[in-house]
Amino acid sequence: MRRPIIAGNWKLNTCSESGPALVAALKAEVPAPSDKVEVVVCPPYPYLGLVAAAAAGSGVEVGGQNAWHETSGAFTGEVACEMLQDVGCKWVVLGHSERRQINGESDELINSKVRKALDVGLKVILCVGELLEDREGDRTEAVLKTQMTGGLVDVSAEQMAEVVIAYEPVWAIGTGKVASDEQAEEAHKFLRGWLEGRFNGDVAGATRILYGGSVKPDNANGLLGQPNVDGALVGGASLKAELFIPIIQAGVASVS
Repeated sequence: MRRPIIAGNWKLNTCSESGPALVAALKAEVPAPSDKVEVVVCPPYPYLGLVAAAAAGSGVEVGGQNAWHETSGAFTGEVACEMLQDVGCKWVVLGHSERRQINGESDELINSKVRKALDVGLKVILCVGELLEDREGDRTEAVLKTQMTGGLVDVSAEQMAEVVIAYEPVWAIGTGKVASDEQAEEAHKFLRGWLEGRFNGDVAGATRILYGGSVKPDNANGLLGQPNVDGALVGGASLKAELFIPIIQAGVASVS
């Protein structure tokens, strides 16, 4: 049984007061690491250290929302994987649709970040997902295949133990729309099949695939109850403990 991950992507939200306060509320739900659910929060860069300190010793782990693929140098505005580790991060989100769409990140660039993160010992949440026109044009699987193929170049079967895939249909992110349980399961099943073809059955069976896109308490149980959905990458609902905690509970229930 794959242990679910409930990850919160705080995006450009929270501050030095609200971030640690949110973690304090989450710690009451997951005071220690659990074999039933893994909880990750990804705050903005300035608050990573504060949030990591607030989460210390609990079942809440911390990740960065992005990273650069070099250790140091003339890369103004970028943050190295080693810097994330230095302030207490265990995870990093890479390839998020907002990085792809707003910042123009290519699969090649994302892959360089994935390989760097794995090389230094960070766990990776690699995001993939199609635009609305791709979904309507029956190109979802082609887009996912391209992003997976490009994003995992030169990543070994052994390294996949530290990689989580997040399926995020772009048309469902921050829109209030959500993929149906059946649509989510269909995409996740395709991704698991791709993993088997690219690596092997063991990797496909062990790799956790999260759903992201307007996940809320009222749809979490249905989504997380699908056989190939192993958790959620949560945006807006991760900013309020009273919304995020029920999603964590849905993750626990999915394997109970």
